[in-house]
Formats: sequence, C-alpha cells, structure tokens
Amino acid sequence: MHHNRLWAAASAVLLAAAGLTALTGPSTAAQQTVTRHAAHSYVVLLERGAPVRTAVAALRAQGAKVTHVNRAIGVVTVTTKDPAFRTHGAAIRGVQGVASNRSIGSAPAARPSRVEREHLYSPASARLHKVAKPDSTRFTDPLDSQLWGMRMIGADKAHAMDTGAKNVWVGIIDTGVDASNPDLAPNFDWDRSRNFTTDMPDIDGPCEYAGCVDPVGVDDGGHGTHVAGTVAASLNGMGVSGVAPKVDLVEVRAGQDSGYFFLQPTLDALTYAADAGIDVVNMSFYIDPWLYNCQGGAPQDSAAEAADQDTIIAAVGRALDYAHAGDVTLVAALGNNHEDVANPRVDSSSPDYGAPVHDRTIDNATCLDLPVEGSHVIGVSALGPSGGKSDYSNYTTDLTSGELEISAPGGYFRDGLGTPTYRTVGNEILSTYPLHVLQEEGQVDAAGNITPAGLAAGTQKQCTSNPFPGADACGYYTYLQGTSMASPHVTGVAALAVSRFGHGIKKHGFGLDPDEVAAILASTATDHACPPGGTADYTAVGRPAEFNATCVGTPAFNGFYGSGIVNAYGVVR
Repeated sequence: MHHNRLWAAASAVLLAAAGLTALTGPSTAAQQTVTRHAAHSYVVLLERGAPVRTAVAALRAQGAKVTHVNRAIGVVTVTTKDPAFRTHGAAIRGVQGVASNRSIGSAPAARPSRVEREHLYSPASARLHKVAKPDSTRFTDPLDSQLWGMRMIGADKAHAMDTGAKNVWVGIIDTGVDASNPDLAPNFDWDRSRNFTTDMPDIDGPCEYAGCVDPVGVDDGGHGTHVAGTVAASLNGMGVSGVAPKVDLVEVRAGQDSGYFFLQPTLDALTYAADAGIDVVNMSFYIDPWLYNCQGGAPQDSAAEAADQDTIIAAVGRALDYAHAGDVTLVAALGNNHEDVANPRVDSSSPDYGAPVHDRTIDNATCLDLPVEGSHVIGVSALGPSGGKSDYSNYTTDLTSGELEISAPGGYFRDGLGTPTYRTVGNEILSTYPLHVLQEEGQVDAAGNITPAGLAAGTQKQCTSNPFPGADACGYYTYLQGTSMASPHVTGVAALAVSRFGHGIKKHGFGLDPDEVAAILASTATDHACPPGGTADYTAVGRPAEFNATCVGTPAFNGFYGSGIVNAYGVVR
C-alpha cells in the first residue's frame, strides 16, 4: 500500500493503503516564507559514546532550546528559529546527524484514510451486512462468531489451552488506547502506560487537554484502540475476545491523533519499551514524513532532506537494536501500498508533512520503510477470509530480503467474488473502537445509539450490567482492514508464545528472547502455497492492473505468506 501513516488498509495509507492520496504540506511561496523562520523541532543524533551533557551545552550555546533527551540511544530534541540549524548543529563535536522532527505552525492538507475503511467509501457500502448471531460456544465472547480471523489462526482453539499470562506485557505503539472500553479495561496497565506525543492543532485539531498532552487511556484517533482489541480484548462475556485475552496491555503512544508518527516520539516509545520490560510491541505505522528513508536521499531530494533521512535511518536502527537487546519482540505491518517491497514504485507521497510532496525514485538497496524494514522486526502481510492476499497488502519477490516474515488476517473488503460476501463489511476485521470517534464520524448519536450510517457500516454496541471498575457500561466495535489489522494478530500470538515458553530473563523476572519468539512463530505457521499460476489478478474485483501481484517461493516460504499464516493453536500446543 501506499504508506499511509497508519498501516490499516484504506486508500490513503495512514493506516496505509491502496489508492493513497498524497499528503501535502505548505505549497505556496507565501506559506513557505511565513514558516521558514518559525520555530522548528529537530532531532540531534549523537555519535555512540559521545557525552550527552557536553552536546546539550553546545546546543544551548547556539540558542537552541533543548526540549527532550533520550540518553538510552544518544538523542537530543531541540527547537530553534535558526534557519541554518542543520549545518550549525551538525558541526558540533560528537553530533552524528540532525533531522527535522516536525514543523511548528505549518499546516499540511488533511490526511486521507480510505484503505482501512474501504467499505465506507464504496458504492456497495449502503448494502447492509448480515451480522452473524452471537456465539454461545465455550471460550468465546458474544461477537466472536464474526471474527473469522481468529478462526483462521486457531485462536478459538488456543483459548481452550492458554489465554495468555498477566505477567506478559504487550505495548501498543499507536495513537493511544481507549481504556474506558469495557473490553479493554480489564487488561489495561495504567502504571506502565505512557504518552510520548503532544497534540498539534494544525493536524490534530483543537487540544482537548492542558498543554495539548492527552492523558493515557485516551485515543482520539481510534486506530490504536482497534489494534489493542485484536491483541487482547478481554474474554469477559461481552463484545469480542483478543488473540491473547488475558495479557497486560500497555499504551505506548507515539502517534498523533491524526495518525502521523514523528521521529522523536517513536524513538522514545521503542527505548521505553525496553526499559519498562515490555515483552512484545505492535507497530502498525511508518515514520513520517518519508514513506521510504533513503541513504543519501532519493535522487530528487535536496541535500537537507537527504541528511534528514540519513539521521532517521541511523536513529531508528539504534532504537530497534536497543529494544531487541532489551528482549522486546518487534512486530510491524508490511504496508498497504499493494507494492512489491523488493521493487518499490515511485514514491509520490513524501514528504507528507512540512514541505511540498515530490516524486521520488526508490532504490530498494538503499531505501527503507521504517520501522518494518528495520533490524529485528517481524513484518506481516494481510489476508482476506478466503486466505488470499488482500489486494492492498504489500508483498515481496525477494525471499532473502527479510522484509516479510509471516502473514495474518487483515481483512479484504472485495474478497468472495461471486458469493454473497463479496464487498461486504464482514470481510474486514471487527474490533474495539472509541465511542467519541464513532460519534464524530456520525456512526453513533449523542445518546450512544448506533445511527443508520453506523448500522450500514457494521458498527455494533455491547453493554454489561457489571462493567469493570472505571470502565463504561457499553463498548463499541467497528470494522477496519489493513496490514495494521494483520500485525496485531501476530502480536497476540507472540504474546501467547511468551506466556507459554517464557522464563526469568527480563527485568520483571519473566520473558522470552525475541529471536526465539520469531523462530516459534515461523516454525508453527501454517504453510500456504502461492496462488495457481503464481499471479494474483485483482482486475476482476475492480482494481487496476497495477494491483496484480506475482508470488514466488514454496508453500513453506513465499512472497505472499512468508513462513505461512500465523498459528495461535500451533504455538500453545
């Protein structure tokens, strides 16, 4: 998919996707003049071993305001009005590189997010989806009968043997987690949860809290709450159950309300995960403003843009290494750009914030989609109910690249061609969602009732007379699709692996080496062959020929499925 900040499927890629519309920053000369000398935030990466205190003093001596220091990986964040700060900051002794973190005051165009919610933008979306009846089977919650993805990975059978241990901590690096949802509240970890972002009115809208810093337990985007539900919605007799419904959910917020993920919050989230002893993190996003960060920049990039990307690559690599060394299993969405990641198309979406977009020629040897193409990260592709690759999902024709490790249910609205399920919302992934976001979208009214638009979209409501302390009595659930939705299925299975085979290796006395977790996932995955003839043709479902994809490899490992479909039951047994 076209990397949309969040890798959930929709046509724009925030969540990342098929027909992504490019995000554009200020484009007029007047706008650029206004913002050129405005305060700007930069991330300064120090050389390994360079004294942080000395660098901080030198930065302050240049007039920069130091706003944050990440000592774990040697990163200092500053704001300054110096238009030549990249040059001046990079000249300081001990500085390896300088990257733009975000503009302060510039306003890009509104982000698109269609891939993940294709059913809302489809002419067929007015056709009501026939919702399955609640399931009364043992080890299930009422809406679990609609979770075809859980059955595909054997999570329903796995729950009879292992539902995850409370001492397994799963980090949701995303837009936040709505802790008021009664299906998430029992597993939400208030003590360990952190928010590393500050709301930005130019992209996030008016600030809801003092200082523009949302408290933990709040999600004004919705994406993180949906991801969290797939990982670990509680097995509590209401709503849905997650893959690992008894593990601990830790909000590690790095995403803006609008779905942007800037460099410093992402670095902080990764190092915090290691320092806090978190076992597994889910990363369904890419780091803005570059869909691909290229060493030395793409040919069309300016010298400053190239320097930014060099610094981003180095800093993210250092943070991923730090998290891996801290026994954090890293799981990420492969992307919704319907793209062969071994042969990327021209990037026409970057930079998506702070400067005008321009076409960029991407060389796979030097360009990285971060974090999924970083070291130690388990990349996840998306499947539909039929088991075929979702039309929007990225894939690979290079089986040695290490970009795709495994596949999982992510939803595919157009699956089931020739059957009654074709282009119905039930082909997507149902999970938890914040009430206030659904109200803003017009799917739920002020009284909490689902509107006709919400009913058409498959949005549902479940209430309990005995809610978890501090939680609302009613929870809300909606459908999304994307590799953003596939990744948390794998994250949940990884949590089950830690629960099942963990031992005393971490700061909190329990955990499992992330390389061992990856090996368990790969060895237990369900093999799946490439489609007959090796090519998936999506033109019959209305996609242009650009979406057609070639699958190479064997049933044991190929470019659509990696090692296969993640298998929760195979792990716990």
